[in-house]
Amino acid sequence: MPEPPIHIAGSAGGDVVPGSKTVIQQAGGDIVGRDKITYQAPAVGIAALHQLPSPPAGFTGRAAELAELRPALREQGAAISGVRGLGGVGKTALALVLAHELAADYPDAQIFVNLQGVTQPLAPEAVMAHVIRAYQPIAKLPDDPAQLAAIYRSVLAGQRALLLFDNARDAAQIKPLLPPAGCLLLLTSRQKFTLPGLTAINLDSLPPADAEALLLKLASRIGDHAARLARLCGYLPLALTLAGGALAEREDLEPEQYLNRLEHSRLALLDEVAASLALSDDLLSPELQRLWRRLSVFPADFMVDGAGALWSMELDLAGDRLSDLLRFSLLEFNQEVKRYRLHDLARDFARSRLSEAERDDAQRRHAEHYKNVLAVADSLYMKGESHIQLGLALFDVERANIFAGQAWAAAHAEQDETAARLTSEYPDAGVYVLALRQHPREKIAWLEAGLAAARRLKNRPAEGGHLGNLGNAYAALGEPRRAIDYYKQRISIARELGDRRGKSSTQANLGLAYANLGQPRRAIEYYERALKIQRSLGDRRAEAVTLGNLGRAYADLGEHHKAIAYYEQALLIVRPMGDRLREEQILENLGGAYFELGEPRRAIEYYEQGLAISRAIGDRLGEGDALAGLSAAYNRLDDPRQAVACAQQGLAISREIGARSGESNASWNLGILYTAQGDWQRAKDLLQFTVDYEREIGHPNAEADAAKMEELRKRLEGG
Repeated sequence: MPEPPIHIAGSAGGDVVPGSKTVIQQAGGDIVGRDKITYQAPAVGIAALHQLPSPPAGFTGRAAELAELRPALREQGAAISGVRGLGGVGKTALALVLAHELAADYPDAQIFVNLQGVTQPLAPEAVMAHVIRAYQPIAKLPDDPAQLAAIYRSVLAGQRALLLFDNARDAAQIKPLLPPAGCLLLLTSRQKFTLPGLTAINLDSLPPADAEALLLKLASRIGDHAARLARLCGYLPLALTLAGGALAEREDLEPEQYLNRLEHSRLALLDEVAASLALSDDLLSPELQRLWRRLSVFPADFMVDGAGALWSMELDLAGDRLSDLLRFSLLEFNQEVKRYRLHDLARDFARSRLSEAERDDAQRRHAEHYKNVLAVADSLYMKGESHIQLGLALFDVERANIFAGQAWAAAHAEQDETAARLTSEYPDAGVYVLALRQHPREKIAWLEAGLAAARRLKNRPAEGGHLGNLGNAYAALGEPRRAIDYYKQRISIARELGDRRGKSSTQANLGLAYANLGQPRRAIEYYERALKIQRSLGDRRAEAVTLGNLGRAYADLGEHHKAIAYYEQALLIVRPMGDRLREEQILENLGGAYFELGEPRRAIEYYEQGLAISRAIGDRLGEGDALAGLSAAYNRLDDPRQAVACAQQGLAISREIGARSGESNASWNLGILYTAQGDWQRAKDLLQFTVDYEREIGHPNAEADAAKMEELRKRLEGG
């Protein structure tokens, strides 16, 4: 699809021009060194708007705190509520109980995010992306934080949504995440901080009576020992749960014996939670101790397959061992999504008991497994249709583990041959899903590490693949000349190896780079070379991409009939594949071509088909493009009412998602439409926005557009 037109004043008659459209990008470049994956993807729920885990089954007490929070939330209408307190005091449990009570008041969505405030705090942008993808699971999100924030506010606008952000670090992490009116934000944090409108309570240990009740609920045989045991646990829910779980599991252990051991441990460690963790660990068999310690390498929650990979164990047996650890309360389990996690304090304690050799082996296995998970997500995506959403959902749910695995491999690649191999394989394992989920600069860092590792291993195919994908990454950043340099290095290796597939993909990408430099004829030369090889290899997906780009190049040359022929060939390929995003792009390009040929009614047919797809898949940029095209087509049909309506919708979308280039285009077009109606008061601010934007970015047509605006003003005002 054509690049966004910045010079958008239109013809001398003040015509409205079609909206910006995006180039049909090469899908992701080379895929090299991908292992055959036998791992089966876990079931991942696609309906992601109702994410609340269940509260702990043994939740007890907190009546006073709940009584304090309920009126503020229901009667006073507070939009932000916080629960603060020490680790292990039960903040998350209380927040979950409250969230489930309030869920009926917020029926549109209940979204849960662990902000990891005391380990590796999530950036606000990562939290925004999680919320947006609950609504738009396959959308490619912008890299610009301001645009992302605009989409975040847009998807929540008009919603009755409850957001539970657990384990916040500080106000700086939360401020960008404040939702619009109508939503409720619940927070938990170990830190004290203030925010506008925040209703907060400081959570302390349980009252003695509640602490004793919790112990007896977990293990009734504690009996008269409950008061002393509660006191030794500091009345902290985490320590109490560990103690109750241990006594419930070990029926051969007398409460008095447990109390004596706990008292000794507490005197040694001077920490109630650490003492309870130490005693629970000591009560495990040597095998379970070893298995539990290894789980500390998980940076976030995990499924049974992850534990099985870490332990080199069949899934059924791994599930049994996880159940054993659950009975001792050393793990938490989210029944809704079938995922396990260690409490932060438990993770820290288990990690402290992990030997260096155990840690290295566990991290190596973790990195290997999640490289394979990334490959499974990519394979699902490539199947098309509903599998696209499933593949992206799998990536999203395992993102923290995938990134931790790559980070470990990259950090050890110079000393460890397995780590070097994994570092090289990670970028290729997920080339398609990473294209939608990874920031270009982050992608470059992965690829540069992979390139260095491939060279260390003297793996020329992998080296060539990384060079080609580095070219793609720099092309995505708008640096085509740097991209061309990498592509030429890639082609040299492909020729050396007789790699026809790699040669064809790089030629196609060279064509795209030259197109972006404004050299369509040179682009066509490379596209045609690539297309010949792709057809001989039967690579239909790559063929569709190249056909679309050939259409774009001929459209740039004004040869619209030829462009249409290529677009139609591409459409015949992508539709059976279920590639909805590419289908949408091609349809909108067809609309643009027929518009240029003076056939606005036919253009409208294609724009409306593209608009329907963009709305179905949540592609807001594509929706804005289609509306801009429809506005131009209706204007040419002398239907100003429809033209203005489409332009207004397109402008609203551009503003919502923070797409300033699209806003500039839509503002000018709507201003031109108002000018044609003689409404200068409504037109002038819109036209001025475009002129100001063009001046801000230093566009060469800025002054010409300013002159055009002045000409229109004089015509309407008679001056």
